[in-house]
Amino acid sequence: MRLSAHLSIANSIDKSVQKLSQGLSWLPLAMAALTVFVVVLRYGFGLGAISAQEGVVYLHSALFMLGASCTLLADEHVRVDVFYRNFSLRSKAWVNALGHTMFTLPLCTLIVFSSLGYVGESWSIREVSPEPGGIPAVYILKTLIPLMAILLALQAVGEIFKSVHILIEQEPNRG
Repeated sequence: MRLSAHLSIANSIDKSVQKLSQGLSWLPLAMAALTVFVVVLRYGFGLGAISAQEGVVYLHSALFMLGASCTLLADEHVRVDVFYRNFSLRSKAWVNALGHTMFTLPLCTLIVFSSLGYVGESWSIREVSPEPGGIPAVYILKTLIPLMAILLALQAVGEIFKSVHILIEQEPNRG
């Protein structure tokens, strides 16, 4: 695959994750509004709303699980920056390419394959909330697990492609 094709793929992944990020940015507002609704129902009218309470949990889960790839794109993920911040662009590219190849991608693969049975079983029985009046779609919530890993892996591939581009473009001159 040509270098420009790698960058094109990385840019496509980045654009998709940026759109996802924009959509997810509304979830905290929805969570806050739903929480206010639950509080008003409970303390204003003496009514419970289990499905609304679970809705906050579902939104929170979606924000964090789907937001992992957005965090990686924004380079805001957890990293020990003691040495990294002082590295050259080329050294950072090496660390990123090797780190995502040796750690992120295998971890994402492990998460996907280890969660498939768990999620598949939930889908096969159309798992519902154990709470009366809860959301009858626990299987959708559980689907966020492999989806998170897939999105994170895609973004990691994009980061690897960008790092490889830097390494090739910054190739030291050979005599």
